[in-house]
Amino acid sequence: MRLFVALDPPADALAEVEAAVAPLRTQWPDLRWSSQDKWHVTLAFLGEVAESKMDELAVRLARAAGRHPALKLAIGRAGAFPNQKRARVFIAHIEADQPALAALAASVAAAARRAGAPPPDEGRKYHPHLTLARTRQPTDLAEPIGALTGFLGTRWTATEIHLIRSHGGPKSWYETLASWPLRPEA
Repeated sequence: MRLFVALDPPADALAEVEAAVAPLRTQWPDLRWSSQDKWHVTLAFLGEVAESKMDELAVRLARAAGRHPALKLAIGRAGAFPNQKRARVFIAHIEADQPALAALAASVAAAARRAGAPPPDEGRKYHPHLTLARTRQPTDLAEPIGALTGFLGTRWTATEIHLIRSHGGPKSWYETLASWPLRPEA
């Protein structure tokens, strides 16, 4: 199973992003735009995970979630990976207590590793974001990034993490397999 662990922004936060992005979809039709139902904040991409690892993974992710408090987040300005001049991915940055969010992501990755499902990108610097669009060829995205420079959505509280399965194919879709609560805010 192809899995990842993520935070799900609430529908109203996603609707704000959609309203900001909608005009860009028609101006940049060559981008492969992500649909709102696929927007999430990845904590750890796990890749292919054997069914036999699922029970241990669930136990460890529950433990990891319970060690971290709920987080205040907001979807913010646009950006690109690897950079705006030769972009492959158009993103919206996540505004948050970055050390706390990075600690949660590291804890989730460590839990997956201990369960025998090590994230293939573990050890890389964590960059929380929503993926808005992708491009097949490196593209200069300075213009759409500039259009969202001042964007900052309403703050929301992430109260749980989700283990999500990615179903591939021409009509790809996501399935939430399990969720675990973060510690309540202090």
